[in-house]
Amino acid sequence: MAGRFVPRTTAVPRQEPGFDAASASAPPRTRTWTPPGPLDLRLVLSPLRRGPADPAYRALPDGSFWRATRTPAGPGTLRVSATPDGSVAATAWGPGAQWLLDGVPALLGAGDTPDAFRPRHRLIALTQRRRPGLRLLRTGLVMESLIPSILEQKVTTDEAYRAWRLLLRTYGTPAPGPADAAFATYGLYVMPDARTWSLIPSWEWHRAGVDAKRSATILRAVRVARRMEEAAAMELPEASARLRLIPGIGPWTAAETLQRSNGAADAVTVGDLHLPGIVGHALAGNRNADDEEMLELLAPYEGQRHRATRLIMLSGHTPARRAPRMTPRDIARL
Repeated sequence: MAGRFVPRTTAVPRQEPGFDAASASAPPRTRTWTPPGPLDLRLVLSPLRRGPADPAYRALPDGSFWRATRTPAGPGTLRVSATPDGSVAATAWGPGAQWLLDGVPALLGAGDTPDAFRPRHRLIALTQRRRPGLRLLRTGLVMESLIPSILEQKVTTDEAYRAWRLLLRTYGTPAPGPADAAFATYGLYVMPDARTWSLIPSWEWHRAGVDAKRSATILRAVRVARRMEEAAAMELPEASARLRLIPGIGPWTAAETLQRSNGAADAVTVGDLHLPGIVGHALAGNRNADDEEMLELLAPYEGQRHRATRLIMLSGHTPARRAPRMTPRDIARL
């Protein structure tokens, strides 16, 4: 595959069409938002974190959460933190700063309807009472969740997180942010744009441990990135159908993406290796449940099945591991 060679440890600085250098170095923008009810920032934002060293996400000891992303207006960095009065303070940098601030309410679950959820099982009811700050986020961005979800297909999470980390640090853009040494230590990166993804050489996918099937799926998706992004404004059935038009994107990948991009409360993850057994164990004492039984158990939560599975996972009521973990593969050595 033809493409420019990029040193392994260097990011690719690019000035995209419409890039505004002044906005990239402009002072940060700020806003304050008061949520309509209890809000736990860690619970809400944790689905965006792809591993403990995700270059696009940081949770700091001071209680702040940092997110670097590529918005329709360009790269941007968002910092959010809770204030003593129960509101959320948000600060954003870069060309995408205003877009990110405008999207803070949706990101933090303003459009979510947790009050519409009616637990039918004691375990779920108890977890809901113990986690009143859980809301389902909505980023409004499809590709930033679709690509890492493709990387997670049929591999261990450690393998997928490593691939995401290497590809962002090599081909991503250093995130805009405060001009001080402390921010530089966060090592935040904005993911590559569609064109840069398409130019990654085959040997660099290999070095990151990404097999040809997953890299080919990503390449097919980035070629129609604009059509993929349109799914963020669609209802769940139409959005899932749009994503699944791409060969290599099935129900699992579509659900994992739309849970984040669309805040889809009913996007239940079908085809997962562990989730059916976890749901079966929690709701029926059957750790060997398959997808069909899982869907039967979740039927009372139609319209809110993803929320039900989030609460089950947060309950900690998961079956003890009986078999060794899946052995990571290192295809870069092949």
